Amino acid sequence: MIRVGILGAAGYTGGELIRLLLNHPEAEIVFANSESNAGNPVSDVHEGLDGDTDLRFTDQMPFDQVDVIFFCFGHGKSEAFLKEHTIPSNVKIIDLAQDFRIRGNHDYVYGLPEINGTEIRQAQHLANPGCFATAIQLALLPAAKLGLLTEDVSVNAITGSTGAGQKPGATTHFSWRNNNLSIYKAFTHQHLAEIRQSLIQVQGHLDASIDFIPYRGDFTRGIFCTAVIKTNAPAEDIVRTYRAFYADTAFTHYCDRSVNLKQVVNTNKALVHVDCFDGKVLVTSAIDNLLKGAVGQAVQNMNLMFGIDETTGLKLKASAF
Repeated sequence: MIRVGILGAAGYTGGELIRLLLNHPEAEIVFANSESNAGNPVSDVHEGLDGDTDLRFTDQMPFDQVDVIFFCFGHGKSEAFLKEHTIPSNVKIIDLAQDFRIRGNHDYVYGLPEINGTEIRQAQHLANPGCFATAIQLALLPAAKLGLLTEDVSVNAITGSTGAGQKPGATTHFSWRNNNLSIYKAFTHQHLAEIRQSLIQVQGHLDASIDFIPYRGDFTRGIFCTAVIKTNAPAEDIVRTYRAFYADTAFTHYCDRSVNLKQVVNTNKALVHVDCFDGKVLVTSAIDNLLKGAVGQAVQNMNLMFGIDETTGLKLKASAF
């Protein structure tokens, strides 16, 4: 069994991770850390787990008793935590924040299995991709393989309210979010750097800009993304490349028909579709922001890091109705 510790276990990602690992046949949760909830049943916070577990939150961090630690912190807190705490060198780390996603003076592997599977299998420390970043990269990577990203790419993507985390805020408040739609961080979203990093990895260069406009949606979970690429490449070549790029990937699938959000919510799937027009390509992609966009992908990466089938514990059905 893979012995697991979770830090930041009281948030949305922590709760979703616990839900997945309770049903993972080869993983055991050793501790779920939350100082503010220490001693309380996990189901007091994550009420969907009532009847599923007697696990309680703890303020302890017995790193010597686990094989892997998941960091479910807010952005910027993982690096600060590691400066104040020592984790044994044999314990693997999977960080769900953005602290180590950009390659630099650290050994964290960027955990997008569709392009980094070999590195992930050998990784000791892993940076899990962002939710918007995952949806956008999966929409654009096959085009990058064809070298099509030579002009500015227009991207719109809408996310559910869980993408903003569990702590209430002005734009997650029900009365504000319900029956509403808004944009935020237009052209400046923090995920752009990791998106460009992966596109350069596949295409070899990227002089064009990714003009990304994020939307807050009136729903709880999921990301629906559209990207417009300017190209005169033959439509059959583009579709063939997209289909081949994802032919052997465990969770990302090319679809011949249009995709919708309900096909992926509550799953670790990513669905991608292409429509070709005169001089333009419209790519749509859809994921669940908490699963393929966060902890589902993190568990997929854990499976790869420990040499087991990457689909283990992740065979989930979409909640279409």
